[in-house]
Amino acid sequence: MAAADLLLVITNFILFRISVYYFPRSFLNITPVCSAMVTLNRVAMNCSVWFTVTFSFDRFVAICCQKLKTKYCTGKTAAVVPAKTSILLCLKSIPYYFVFEAEQIIDNVPWGCNCKSSYYTEPGWVANNWFDTVSTPLLPFVLILLLNALTVRYILLASRVRKGLRSQSKGENHRDPEMESRRKSVILLFSISANFILLWLTNVICFFYYTIAGINPNDNESSYIFQQVGYVLMNLSCCTNTFIYGVTQSKFRKQVKSAV
Repeated sequence: MAAADLLLVITNFILFRISVYYFPRSFLNITPVCSAMVTLNRVAMNCSVWFTVTFSFDRFVAICCQKLKTKYCTGKTAAVVPAKTSILLCLKSIPYYFVFEAEQIIDNVPWGCNCKSSYYTEPGWVANNWFDTVSTPLLPFVLILLLNALTVRYILLASRVRKGLRSQSKGENHRDPEMESRRKSVILLFSISANFILLWLTNVICFFYYTIAGINPNDNESSYIFQQVGYVLMNLSCCTNTFIYGVTQSKFRKQVKSAV
């Protein structure tokens, strides 16, 4: 997940945004290169979102499914699941390479990435947009909420039982490390869910608006600003999960300190 977030920062902010505004005549602004960067950006964004889903499923299995845990929570699974997920998301993002056309031709070299007007109106592109939005982020919305809700429900039920057993024991120690660990897990799961949904919400609203209205957001200043705000929040969402894990996971912090 940290690698996917870092790749998003490199492809979106460093290579794409900064190069477009500050180095307008670099090779990065040649249309095929620009299209490739946009495609890589989509791959990184999709990986960041779906790695959050796989992490949520991993936590669900580890906490709620003790029988499945021994088979699923292994080093092999930790390598296979992200690898297969990345391959599928790369294939899913390929159509974005063909979304753009050159803004201008100079000495037979196409420069700039201008989104084709047909992208918002042709049935093929509209269908692709619906598929892309349903798969990222609507389906992750549902999966993350469902998995985290089931996990929190299990933790709360187990905590009630544990409290009841400890209250019956003699010489009870009021400090319970297990309960503290479970409380941190609940905070982590709620933080991930709330962060993901709130920061993606503007982009989803924008998509439904221009799809239902059948308009190009670039044709209207207010629609364009709203769309760009959605992009900012969406990119921010893909960069914050790693920081959430760093704050809440002691093992994550320990590995970072070890790497440093």
